[in-house]
Amino acid sequence: MCFMKLDIYYIDAFSSNLFSGNPAAVIFSDLDDEVLMQNIAAENNLSETAFINTNQNGNHIRWFSPTTEVNLCGHATLASAYAYFNFISPDETLISFQSASGELKVSRTDEVYELDFPKDNFNTIDAIDEVRSATGIEPLETYLGDINMFAVFENEKAIENMNPDFNKVANLEGQGLIVSSRSIDYDFVSRYFCPKYGINEDPVTGSAHTTLIPYWSEKLGKTSMIAKQISKRGGELFCKNSTTRVYIGGKAKLYMKGEIKID
Repeated sequence: MCFMKLDIYYIDAFSSNLFSGNPAAVIFSDLDDEVLMQNIAAENNLSETAFINTNQNGNHIRWFSPTTEVNLCGHATLASAYAYFNFISPDETLISFQSASGELKVSRTDEVYELDFPKDNFNTIDAIDEVRSATGIEPLETYLGDINMFAVFENEKAIENMNPDFNKVANLEGQGLIVSSRSIDYDFVSRYFCPKYGINEDPVTGSAHTTLIPYWSEKLGKTSMIAKQISKRGGELFCKNSTTRVYIGGKAKLYMKGEIKID
């Protein structure tokens, strides 16, 4: 019997310790069967599985949640770079991915992997009542970006204690809901809820920081910041803001390397 064999890496992104940060699966393959890719992502049951096709035309990356393909994912891109630098091409320190969101670069400096992502475009919207109903807490401000709705709250305790109604969150505009506030120990904290895509809460969300970084950079008057996503697993992000791009740094840890066999 013939099997298709695919190497798979499970990596905890935005953490230097196992069992924290955001786990992602990474597969290097020329696979283009979208039904099979979606089935693999559903079987993995992680917030994202990244598929990287490396050929003479570059490195092409796609991301699948358990239920659908997504256009941008930060933690799975960081995990992909970690796998590439550690198992595919250990002498390199920069990789460029072609994606549905354009070119994405990741550099490596010691143990930190830095994502070079496009900055989100977001505008103020009147969704105070809807977000209060979905989260149980009244936000100070609400915005809608290219991908997500974003709400700012008074303090870190509000973010930490938030217990959303995920059915109501799923009915909000956008892919998911980013909630954030200032922090005492960090520049800002956040959480991210995405029940619409089968993820009630994402542990650490790099792509959400394409919105958070420019917002807090302006509010705090800083271009370099340290952020914490305060989910149960938690993760630390090193953030930099520039004119049209944001830079999102973090560490990563390999949990498992294995092989998928498909007959």
